[in-house]
Amino acid sequence: MHSVANDLILLIFGLCVGSFLNVCIHRFLRGESIVTPRSYCPACRKPIAWYDNIPLFSFIILGGKCRKCTVPISPRYFFIELLTGLAFVGSIHYFGWTAEGAASIVFLTFLLGMSATDLEERIIPDEMSLPGIMIGLLFSLSFPVLQQEASRWQGLLQSFFGMVAGGGMIYAAGVFGELLFRKESMGGGDIKLMAMVGAFLGWKEAILVFFLAPILALPIGLYMKFQKKEDYIPYGPFLSLAGVIILFFGDFLIRFFFL
Repeated sequence: MHSVANDLILLIFGLCVGSFLNVCIHRFLRGESIVTPRSYCPACRKPIAWYDNIPLFSFIILGGKCRKCTVPISPRYFFIELLTGLAFVGSIHYFGWTAEGAASIVFLTFLLGMSATDLEERIIPDEMSLPGIMIGLLFSLSFPVLQQEASRWQGLLQSFFGMVAGGGMIYAAGVFGELLFRKESMGGGDIKLMAMVGAFLGWKEAILVFFLAPILALPIGLYMKFQKKEDYIPYGPFLSLAGVIILFFGDFLIRFFFL
């Protein structure tokens, strides 16, 4: 049963996790500790007071600017908090208070973090992708139902196959693209992101993500190439978006394509 109170608690908790995720995004990209120092303004480096660090509300109240130096704050902070909160609520609404619901929350949070770093600096930090892979494997070992298995070791095995399939397909696509275009077409971060997708979702879902992502990326890629004269677009967000679609609609698509 869902209630407004439960949804509100989930949303608040998700917003707080999103706030911490913003810290991870900013500091992982700069090789800084996520523990110390306390939150600070990236422009003036002054510490941020607790009342200026309330998810969503502080951004709105401050007009998207630092209280001390008035330099604009990236809207990424607002949207990551909002999307993380919605991921918490949406996951439990769809999967219920189950292992699938918990795994969905963790999976979506990692995808949000890696998409943000790829968009911001065209980097997917190992500090996000490698723990994501390990957590996907551990979830599947602890809750084999995530891989539609009854045995824990079968769950782990299916997760491992998914990791290998996801990462392996992107690696192969990168090698083929480099031979064809004579330049790097896939980064190591994309490989690890897809390995994480496979570890959480399994090998069949990883295949669907692999083929869906370029379809999602095509319109943006064409726009960037012909309007902005850019040959490269961050691919991580499209892999992530495909992963979200397959997370919620993968069972239907698998029945359609594999059965």
